[in-house]
Amino acid sequence: MILSPWPWYVSGPLIAITMFVLLYLGKNFGMSSNLRTMCTMCGAGKTASFFKFDWRSQKWNLLMVVGAMIGGFIASNYLGAGQSPDLNPKTIIRLEEMGIHSAGKDYVPTEFFGNKAFSDPKVLVLLIVGGLLVGFGARYAGGCTSGHSISGISNLQLPSLIATIGFFVGGIIMIHLIFPLLF
Repeated sequence: MILSPWPWYVSGPLIAITMFVLLYLGKNFGMSSNLRTMCTMCGAGKTASFFKFDWRSQKWNLLMVVGAMIGGFIASNYLGAGQSPDLNPKTIIRLEEMGIHSAGKDYVPTEFFGNKAFSDPKVLVLLIVGGLLVGFGARYAGGCTSGHSISGISNLQLPSLIATIGFFVGGIIMIHLIFPLLF
């Protein structure tokens, strides 16, 4: 049974309610901080002072990661199966010229996120380098897009607003200037 995704006017307020609860409890939400927690759990504090902190105080955030993974599975298998984004026809033509033939047909480009992507050395290198750059950027910015854009802006933090503007500017530069050079 395939259900429809929740509309923005349901999911948006649920995100807001979650943020109000976290603010009330004095917690900050962000996914990238969980990597630090997991590294600390595995003993990284023995080699770097950055990982010396009480990871048990972040168990709630690890639970959020588990919930996000379960929610993603449910959404992709039961709420969004067979859906594709509504792309501008000019965008689809441009992406097809670059070799991305799943544009407008699949929710994410299978050329990057399908099983075949792992057998293409070029795509594999792009995924690894991109992942490292995102990880470095999240650490350098003091948090990831979810932490700054959802939690930080909810707390009216100017650095989070600046970081969020930087995320969008970086995305625009990537997609319009760098991505066409790669394909």
